[in-house]
Amino acid sequence: MDLLQQKILGGVYGQALGDAFCMPALITMQDTRKRYGRITQFLPGGADHFVHYALKAGQITDDTEQAMWLARQFIADGKVSIEGSAKAIVGWFDAIDGENVPYVGPSTRRAVNKIKAGVDLHTTGFGGDTNGAAMRVSVIGLIHPGDVDAAAHDAALSAIPTHNTSVACASAAAIAGAVALALKPDSALRDVIFASMHAASIGQQLGLNWLGASVQRRIDFAVSLARDNLGTDTDRLQAIYELVGTGLAASEAVPAAMGIVALAQGDPIAAAQFAAELSGDADTIGAMACAICGAFKGIDAIPSDMRQTLRTANPDYDFDGIAEGLYELAMLHH
Repeated sequence: MDLLQQKILGGVYGQALGDAFCMPALITMQDTRKRYGRITQFLPGGADHFVHYALKAGQITDDTEQAMWLARQFIADGKVSIEGSAKAIVGWFDAIDGENVPYVGPSTRRAVNKIKAGVDLHTTGFGGDTNGAAMRVSVIGLIHPGDVDAAAHDAALSAIPTHNTSVACASAAAIAGAVALALKPDSALRDVIFASMHAASIGQQLGLNWLGASVQRRIDFAVSLARDNLGTDTDRLQAIYELVGTGLAASEAVPAAMGIVALAQGDPIAAAQFAAELSGDADTIGAMACAICGAFKGIDAIPSDMRQTLRTANPDYDFDGIAEGLYELAMLHH
């Protein structure tokens, strides 16, 4: 396996790792700490969890499910497109019986109904300002090794059917751009973080104008909190929780994820543990952060027993096969 293959595989497994590892976390840091102490291994969703009560240890959520559906569609098509993104999301929605599950995001649910009604794909996602486009977009970064601008443009394309707003496109572009740069063999972590901010500025221009804080500037702010020399890691996480936020808003979750990447110094296991401790929409924040860290460090940074747990708990998703397909697509772009 060459280095790019190792990094793409790391990105795919990183996405699943962060998602499944953080899945049991609760809404507040205090609630998570009271229930679990610190989450240090895959755990099932608690019986009283607000959406993940039925999930078993190591099981992914909609974040990675959608990412894998997008990946399979783009591999089949040989490219990223608005139409391919819409087809993948509707296919996923129908496969999980999306009308009757609690965890489908509000923007996605609204958009899918419009897509099914035959509405123009450039308008179905208007008003979608949650993190649903960003949570699934790492796979686009994985097909653009080193090309931040191309990753940002394709990320915005993929967002449009469900999240056609400036803030959501900026957020999706930020994650894809960070992943794309993380694939470079000589990338430094500061360059990955800068790439996310640069990509956010591109994505901001590609979605329809919408209310929302600057994703680019909030990434910079979250990273500054993560790098604050005062206090403990938990203090830094508390600052991110209180000042950046960990909710569904794209302008909260994506900057928080980049803060986790910085705090973990690019290590996917540390990122998963920090994101779980951070709580809130932890599975989404963890999925994004760990996808970046997995691409940055490569597959060897994720222990083989954890990869096996992910495969066993999610038999419907061939992570290795999807990574191979993304590698082949990346070689066409490279």
